[in-house]
Amino acid sequence: MPEISRFLGIVIAMYFKEHAPPHFHAKYGGKRAAFSIQDLRLIEGELPPRVVSLVLEWAFLHREEIMDNWERARREEQLQKIKPLV
Repeated sequence: MPEISRFLGIVIAMYFKEHAPPHFHAKYGGKRAAFSIQDLRLIEGELPPRVVSLVLEWAFLHREEIMDNWERARREEQLQKIKPLV
């Protein structure tokens, strides 16, 4: 799973040729979750509430870049790193 960003112990990544809807994955402290890119919401898994807030704040700031990486992943192209939240 290619890492596209990392901040405050949170790892943001995407899989290649992933299923719809467009989404990304976040890992923190041994837990994992998936977030919808289109409506910026948790769609699978569980993370501490503060971590969910940080991931959503980051995603709001970088939604276009995240969607661009989604399209790259679907085409199996190299993903671009995205600036961390802090």
